[in-house]
Amino acid sequence: MSQENGGLEPNREVETTNAIVNNRKLGVMASMLRALPTLFVLAALGGLAAYGHFNGWRIPKTSSLFSDVDAEAEWCEEHGVPEESCIECIPSILPPEQDHGWCKLHGVHQCPHCHPQVAQLKEAPEPQEAKIQYISVALGTKERQENNLGCNLYQSRVQFSSIDAVRKAGIDVELAVTQPIIESVSANGELTYDATRVAHVSTRASGNVFLVERKVGDLVNQGDLLAIVDSSDVGDAKSSLLDALAQADYQAKTVARLSPLAKSQAVSGARLLEEESLLEQARIQVNRSTQALENLGISVELSRLQTMQEDERWDAVRFLGVPEDVRDSLAKQTSSNNLIPVFAPIAGVVTERHIVQGEVVSSSDTLFEVVDTSVLWLRMRVALEDAKHLQLGQPVKFCPDGSKDRIDSSIDWISTNVDSSTRTVEIRCEVPNRSQNLRNQTFGKGEIVLRQAEDAVVVPSEAVQWDGSCFVVFVRDKDYFKDGHPKLFHPRSVRPGVVSDENTEVIAGLIPGEVVVTKGSSVLRSQILKNNLGAGCTCGH
Repeated sequence: MSQENGGLEPNREVETTNAIVNNRKLGVMASMLRALPTLFVLAALGGLAAYGHFNGWRIPKTSSLFSDVDAEAEWCEEHGVPEESCIECIPSILPPEQDHGWCKLHGVHQCPHCHPQVAQLKEAPEPQEAKIQYISVALGTKERQENNLGCNLYQSRVQFSSIDAVRKAGIDVELAVTQPIIESVSANGELTYDATRVAHVSTRASGNVFLVERKVGDLVNQGDLLAIVDSSDVGDAKSSLLDALAQADYQAKTVARLSPLAKSQAVSGARLLEEESLLEQARIQVNRSTQALENLGISVELSRLQTMQEDERWDAVRFLGVPEDVRDSLAKQTSSNNLIPVFAPIAGVVTERHIVQGEVVSSSDTLFEVVDTSVLWLRMRVALEDAKHLQLGQPVKFCPDGSKDRIDSSIDWISTNVDSSTRTVEIRCEVPNRSQNLRNQTFGKGEIVLRQAEDAVVVPSEAVQWDGSCFVVFVRDKDYFKDGHPKLFHPRSVRPGVVSDENTEVIAGLIPGEVVVTKGSSVLRSQILKNNLGAGCTCGH
């Protein structure tokens, strides 16, 4: 037994020793892990001390962290480029262009129209008289917001360290191009009948409607029969004419019989004079009766009636004024001589009818409305502040509601009155309606063209910036892609014209073909304003 124990004791001592060693190792490792953060901090401080020693204890500039140039280069924080290539700090690198200042004629600085050499094009454009005239017309068409002549934004230049830096800044550019533009005044409008081509037809004598010949929608020519009215006033006028004709005939025969007797002194001359006087009165009565019928719209062929016998006169006067093609049918329907026809005074279409057969009407009643629809009126109401820009003859473009067709016309009348309720001024245009597709009282939207140009300079609207005193665009330098040349953008004051959602017309200050900043132009404006508000260049030159 003692022998066995003596054999086991050495092994136990070995195991105990190994356990103690392992525990000590674990303790050392735990201590090292606890010391790691302290060691890391000490290493960082050592690295910072080394950097400070070799860099004069200067903190690295933020701009240099994002620049694509050598990190060792000195950086101009004011202008965002390496100091050694900053043209603002070292103007001798690229001297500023000659300052031509304010252009009184066009209201911009560094006017490229008066001084073509300032245009950022490979070759300076030739002055064009047509362009100068175009600018004059455009600026005079409407009041334009003006630039402040004291604005000095144009004297700055925006420089980037490289083309890649421009791309990283999110700058995008587009060409200034020419395209057609229309400057107009918008107004609501309505198509209506031409009031000078609308006839409200009535009878000239009161009575009963004997016959109605036309209905709404019928096309009629001038002089077509619309209706016939039975009027006692007409019958009295016709009877008066027949009596006057008979009396005139009797007196004429009496004078003819007494004339030879008076020559032979068989009757006295006084008797002949008396009969001649009665003849003259009879003739006057004939003329009076004839005029009464003419006033009722019934024409009388007096010379023809005077040659007829009395029974023939009755038949002729009975249907006096009635068209011959309906006389036979009327003769079968009535023996009345009171009939008065109602004719269409103009050619057109019957748009209204207010009578039925047998109805009693008076001379004040409107029986029909006949409209010549070959021409309509376009009536538009323009805001008072826009009315001062209107002139006779200006083109008008009108789109009726519910139609894709556009109507082209021109102003032929401008009201001298201002509507007291809407404070608008009415204008009027004549619109041909040969196809008869246009309808009365059609509403729509119209534009009055103040100015139309085929080759206006246009840029995206986001390219034009307002700095509080002037409108500017940023024009890319003509030598932008030349190796070693500074990557520049030049602020240029401009006069904007027609503005749409996407594009803006530049009346003055920009030449077609120049490249302007679109996306990111507001960033460039902010950068210049920040520089102008700063304390000046902070680089070491």
